[in-house]
Amino acid sequence: MEVLSHPDLWLGLLKIVWINIILSGDNAVVIALAARALPPEQQKRAVLIGSAAAVVLRIVLTIVAVKLLALPYLQIIGGLLLLWIGVQLLSGEDENEEGGEKPHLTLASAVRTILIADLVMSLDNVIAVAAAANGSMLLLVLGLAISIPLVIFGSSLMIKLMNRFPVIIVLGAALIGWVGGETMASDVSLHDAVLANPSLHYIAAALGAVAVVGIGKFLASRNARQTA
Repeated sequence: MEVLSHPDLWLGLLKIVWINIILSGDNAVVIALAARALPPEQQKRAVLIGSAAAVVLRIVLTIVAVKLLALPYLQIIGGLLLLWIGVQLLSGEDENEEGGEKPHLTLASAVRTILIADLVMSLDNVIAVAAAANGSMLLLVLGLAISIPLVIFGSSLMIKLMNRFPVIIVLGAALIGWVGGETMASDVSLHDAVLANPSLHYIAAALGAVAVVGIGKFLASRNARQTA
């Protein structure tokens, strides 16, 4: 009980929760995009399972993130995975709008998509959380556990907004592409090149966003023609 009453613990906890609020926006978008493609009765389950699993994944990642980020080409592979996920999530949207229904994917496939995306997107984020925890596993677990309802609320809100304003779906896919481009540019093998040309970081991010939206829309249009 004395540990829980220590002011440093609560200060560190506030730092971790605040970091998660700031850094979890893109994760909420991915969860919302993946869950939106499920039947309505399964959407809440996907958001709950995906959010809880993502937070557990972050706890594990925090322990090994620094070593993982030192491996060359890992972030390039991760960035390409994010681009692929963004394209897959967007590619069925035109067909959905014309047919009036969302594609009914399985709960397992939606959760898998959420976890793969969160695995890649959280590598950089968990370093900030680990720094705020300052080596305290109690702080780390408490802070990330508290962030679960924040991610769930954000994801549920995003699903409602996407259903009401379809343009948000395209913007969400573009965000995934942007993060994918940033992830590739942050790879240790490209460190010197980006250091010499800082604009490459933003160019890669912009190209990632354009690629996801362009390829995703093209595939969606082609799928719609084939099923017409």
